[in-house]
Amino acid sequence: MAGGIAQKRNFFGSWIFIVLPIVFLSSLGILILISAGAGRPDPYAFARKQAVWLALAYCAGIFTAFVDIGLLKKISVPLAAISILLLILTLVPQIGKSVNGARRWLEIGPAVIQPSDLAKFAIVLFLSSYLHSKQRRIDSLLYGFLIPFGVLGTFCALIILEPDFGTTFLCGIVGASLIFLSGAKLRYIAPAGALAAAGFCVLIYLNPVRFQRIISFLDFEANKSGGAYQLYQALLAFGTGGVTGVGIGQGRQQLFFLPEAHTDFIFAIVGEELGLIFTSIVCLMFFILFISAIISLHRAPNLYEFNLAAGAMLMIIIQALFNMCVVTGLAPTKGISLPFLSYGGSNLVTMFAFSGLLLNCVRSWNKPTLIKSSEL
Repeated sequence: MAGGIAQKRNFFGSWIFIVLPIVFLSSLGILILISAGAGRPDPYAFARKQAVWLALAYCAGIFTAFVDIGLLKKISVPLAAISILLLILTLVPQIGKSVNGARRWLEIGPAVIQPSDLAKFAIVLFLSSYLHSKQRRIDSLLYGFLIPFGVLGTFCALIILEPDFGTTFLCGIVGASLIFLSGAKLRYIAPAGALAAAGFCVLIYLNPVRFQRIISFLDFEANKSGGAYQLYQALLAFGTGGVTGVGIGQGRQQLFFLPEAHTDFIFAIVGEELGLIFTSIVCLMFFILFISAIISLHRAPNLYEFNLAAGAMLMIIIQALFNMCVVTGLAPTKGISLPFLSYGGSNLVTMFAFSGLLLNCVRSWNKPTLIKSSEL
């Protein structure tokens, strides 16, 4: 029929390819946390607390998935200001909570939150809004470089003072990527990036703990019982698990052999108990999420929504990639969570908020369009 109509869909950019990986990964996280609690007075404590946070995370994800994107633009500046204030409060000795020499947490009643997780969301929201508003002047030194990098630098400086080198690296990479993708001049970004990288290396050198991690990474064999002990135990877990794993609850590394087995090194527990098959599936889930976002980005109607989706995707994927590289010995040991799986409330809520934001964009961009049958 000449006057007929048909629906035009983007199948691989469908919202289902965002929802399914997230549901699978978060469910697997709860299952592994049940096992990771073995040998403790309350073996289900991690899983029980994470389940509560997971419920809150789903609420955050649903909110960002259906909220008016225009409203998020209006709150981007206040949210950035609140986030910076919380980061400052974290550094105050009488207010911020210190664990293992790092002051990264705030206690609010029974909950302990990590303001740097909110900072991730605030950075993406602020830069997306700002860069869109200054799109016509993005190639200028002031509007395309000094202001956005000044705000990004403020966030990164406060986070690295905690100190949290991993989150600083993540926020810096994602923020700089959004500024570059928005059209800022490379002649401004490249020198700033080189200077930031040099400063980052100097700070690592001046920090004995971080510098020792680099030494242990470069000379793994000589430090298996010292600085590389955690990585050594993680690699043992992968080797023990083989292809199919030893079975849920049958792993030994979470029995106090592998430090932080329930948080930063939970990927190693997946490898030990469920084997190469499931570690590959975990990687596949993140890859599907990445490809779904990439395929959908070309449909973005404006720079603001493009940056929202790209920033959300980059925060999730780069953090996941960074964590898996650390756990498998491809990068120096650094405390950074595996999205959706690692134990930790504020990070889980933030990752779901990013997922909802990505879903919000993709869902609206992929609404069926009507085309004439003659165009088919």
